[in-house]
Parts: sequence; structure tokens; C-alpha cells
Amino acid sequence: MISSIKAAAADVPALRDDPFFRAAVAVEAKLPREDFIPRAAKPQAYIGAPLEIGWQQTISDPYVMAIMTAAVQVRRKSRVLEVGTGSGYQAAILAELGAEVSTIEIVPQLAHQAATALRRRGYRNVHARVGDGFVGWPERAPFDAVIVTAGSASVPTSLLDQLRIGGRLVMPIGPSTATERLEVFTKQTDGSVVACSLGWAMFVPLTGRGYAPDRPGVGDHAKPWCFGASVT
Repeated sequence: MISSIKAAAADVPALRDDPFFRAAVAVEAKLPREDFIPRAAKPQAYIGAPLEIGWQQTISDPYVMAIMTAAVQVRRKSRVLEVGTGSGYQAAILAELGAEVSTIEIVPQLAHQAATALRRRGYRNVHARVGDGFVGWPERAPFDAVIVTAGSASVPTSLLDQLRIGGRLVMPIGPSTATERLEVFTKQTDGSVVACSLGWAMFVPLTGRGYAPDRPGVGDHAKPWCFGASVT
């Protein structure tokens, strides 16, 4: 798995040599992915691909997880909101990096499974709850970083409101029935955002009160590349 991640990044020096990317990959190298997936999927735990975890949800490709983690520049003690706990693996990566993690999952069964997996690892810096990702977690805001692991036509305003000035948000933007773009939004002092793109990707849709199944339109394809080239 780790060799495939490094191979995927090899042709993009800005990503390959990025300290945040390297830190994320180092965590994935020691974090047992099989602890966060259903028994039936364990034989495929270390392939470089997303895996089904039930309830029409997936655990993302480990390479994509490393990219998203690097894109929001997680540091020790960073306050990070994750929308879409899923398996709990992304939250575990953030916890291993020393972040203070708040993670929300709308599917109660998944939230319970993820919380159990995270609790078994003894994390004291992960706070999880069942909830609507479109709303975020205002009681724990502001956040230095927000990672959204499901796609939408646009960034929910509530999530940008909960992002600290200078903070970064990464999420897939685009229609639910087609490939999306992973985009990174950095909040400016005046409250506006500057965006860049990581490249094409495909994610499950973000559900909840803002769910729009047809989600017409996609993000602005003219956005600059975050690492100088597409990394997906």
C-alpha cells in the first residue's frame, strides 16, 4: 500500500517532497487499516483502492486520504473537523498526527463502529458524534482545518463559517453521478476563500439537510493546481 502511494506521488515533486504529505504517509505505514474495515474486506485491506464498509459508504483510497490530509496542513494540536467519519481511519490518521479531532457521521451504525475502533486504539484526542455534516459542529469551532469525505455541488456555508481565518477546507465538489474535483479552500482575513484543485476524484454524496441528488454543475475547472499539477 505504501509503495503504491509513493509511486503515485513520484511524478509530482511538490507533493512527493511535501512534509505534510510525508507525515501522513508515515502514519499510514504504521496504522493497521484492517482494524477499520468489515471482516469480509480485510483481505483487501492494503490494496490502493476504496473499499465498501456498508450502508452504501466506503473507506477512501489511502493515497487520497494522504493527499487530503496534506492539503489542509495538519499540525500537532491543530483543531480539525472531519465530516463523514465512515470507518474512522481518517480520524485515526489525524489523531496520530497529534490533531484535536472532531468527527461527525450521519449513519448511526457507522458512527458506532468507528467510535468502537477509535476507542480500542485509546485516542483521547478524538471526539465523535452522530450528526448532519452540512451543519458541522459549531460548539467546537473554530477549526484550523476541515476535511469533508463526501461530495456536494458547493461548500456548505456553515462549514466555512466554522473555519478559522487562514484555515483550510478540503472536499470533493461536483455532481454525485460523475467524477468530482477535490478542491482546497483557504479562508482569508475578510472571510472570502481562495481555492485550488487537487484533481479529479469520485466520492459518495454528502447527505443530510442539504442533500441534492442531481447536484447540477461542478466546480470551477479554472482553479490552479494546489501542488502545481493534478495529484489524483
